[in-house]
Amino acid sequence: MKNVFRGNWYIAAVWFLLLGAYVLISLGVPAGTARITAANILLCVMPLLVNGALLINAVTPDWRKQAFWMLLSLGCTFWLAGQAVWTYIEVYHHRNTPYLSNGYFSNVDIIFFLHTVLMIAALAVQPHKPSDDRKLLYSYVDFGLILCWWLYLYVCVVIPWQYVVTDGKRYVEAFSVVVLLQNIVFVGGAIRLSMSATRYWRRIYGHLAAVEAVYVIRLIIIQVVVGRGSYTRGSLYDLPLLISFLWLGATGIVAYRHRDEDSNASVQPATQSAQDANASTDTIWASRAARLALFSLPLIGFWCLRISEAPLAVREFRLLVSLGAVLPLGVLVFLRHELADREHLQVLRASQESFDNLKRLQTQFVQSEKLASIGQLVGGAAHEINNPLTAILGYSELLADDPSAAESARSIAVKIRDQARRTKTLVGNLLSFARQVPSEHRSPIDINAIVNTSVQFRRFDLRGKNIRFVVQAEAGIPEVRADMNQLLQVFSNIINNAVDAMDEAGGGTLTVKTLFEKGNVVILFSDTGPGMSDPNLVFDPFYTTKPVGKGTGLGLSICYGLIQDQGGQISCYNRSEGGATFRIDLPAIPVAFPFSPRSVGATTHREPAKMA
Repeated sequence: MKNVFRGNWYIAAVWFLLLGAYVLISLGVPAGTARITAANILLCVMPLLVNGALLINAVTPDWRKQAFWMLLSLGCTFWLAGQAVWTYIEVYHHRNTPYLSNGYFSNVDIIFFLHTVLMIAALAVQPHKPSDDRKLLYSYVDFGLILCWWLYLYVCVVIPWQYVVTDGKRYVEAFSVVVLLQNIVFVGGAIRLSMSATRYWRRIYGHLAAVEAVYVIRLIIIQVVVGRGSYTRGSLYDLPLLISFLWLGATGIVAYRHRDEDSNASVQPATQSAQDANASTDTIWASRAARLALFSLPLIGFWCLRISEAPLAVREFRLLVSLGAVLPLGVLVFLRHELADREHLQVLRASQESFDNLKRLQTQFVQSEKLASIGQLVGGAAHEINNPLTAILGYSELLADDPSAAESARSIAVKIRDQARRTKTLVGNLLSFARQVPSEHRSPIDINAIVNTSVQFRRFDLRGKNIRFVVQAEAGIPEVRADMNQLLQVFSNIINNAVDAMDEAGGGTLTVKTLFEKGNVVILFSDTGPGMSDPNLVFDPFYTTKPVGKGTGLGLSICYGLIQDQGGQISCYNRSEGGATFRIDLPAIPVAFPFSPRSVGATTHREPAKMA
């Protein structure tokens, strides 16, 4: 806190020193060449000091803040350029140039005019908002609109009295009105931003509004004294100008000293939410301002044609300028709308993708809830069945192995034992579906080896069938951490379903492909069968398209649960060329090297020949 007070005292001391020096020049030096020279040199030095105070804030990675401070500094540089020409005329040529006069110095008036345009553009950047690279193009277009519109206004209102119909009095009046208008716009814009910005930037905008308000007061005073012909450089009438420059420089120093407060305030949640809430409003206002700039052209043209009492040559010039300004302003306005349309399309696409992802998540949630509820029911029933089934199996084995029993009795006992074992297998599937069977120890597994093993299990059952397998195992894919037995169960179940579907169609080809994609090992089972009647229902419990007695509808549901238990995803879809594809995604094990020795050993295995 002591350092803050000390810094404020330093700023106040510099203020009083420079203001005191100017007052001493105005009161202590007699009117004449010496006072004009001293005042002009001091007014040339002031913008240099102000530029230094502003540019120290431009060293930041935030493009909004960087552009804001650089545009303010560039505005001071333009004012310095105009003041340098004024000093050259009055000091070197010893010509007493009245303020805003026509003739030799009037060609530089546009430089004084543009310095406020650049400062208005700095406000349009709105540095208190978070940076967004998508908004950078908007800032360029807005800057072009501001610059083109104010240049059009200057050329339309001021230039005719300088080159079309030379009239010094009207030139001064037109220039004064335009300059006063742009400074009032700056004050109004700074006040509006100070009301919507955060605590730190509210002070900055408030200081800038006060700076320009003092400058407006100076413009009004100058117009009054110029009318009486009593204005000379170095008089006390320029004291508000010096105050505005000192205040602007002090604003830059205050901003630099409180830059840490700015970075801390930018990450506050409440501030961020407020800025996000105002984002759409600011976009609307920017769009309205762009349309207003374009619509003002025909209004000004109508005023020139019907209302203005200026000479005919001036009115014709203004009409031509208005027609010529339609093209650049129209291009910029339509460019801004094109950028807005593209952004809206991107937002719509992102919303659609989010909606689709939400639907997929909802489907998975419903599927998980359905499996969980049915799993609890099935698990309880399977346990109840398993207890008497164990007794039936035990007694049937005792009876079948009893040598004292009759042959017919032992034969019936063998049949009972076989059916009991079959029922026990079904109960085991039910318990596996209910997640009540403990998973084996998970270990790193070579997917290519598991795929080849699953295919080999079924190849011997295809004798006499017009069905063939094609295995496309990509070499070098990473291993996965999973339960080998559960993966064998899943792969075998999918292969069996594909074989049954192709057998009903008279034959076909099952292509099993493995690949590595986005950190996952992907296994694709693609058959040339008739496809799935409804791929969205294939993982629902008890859903089956097989005839009664051939399928229970639990196989794929169990596969879904097992893959979920391994941390992977399984899906099904019909191919456009015919047949169905099952896709399994399993997370790969991160490795230090791109290929593991076991994976490299697994080469592409193809069996194009017909199984016989």
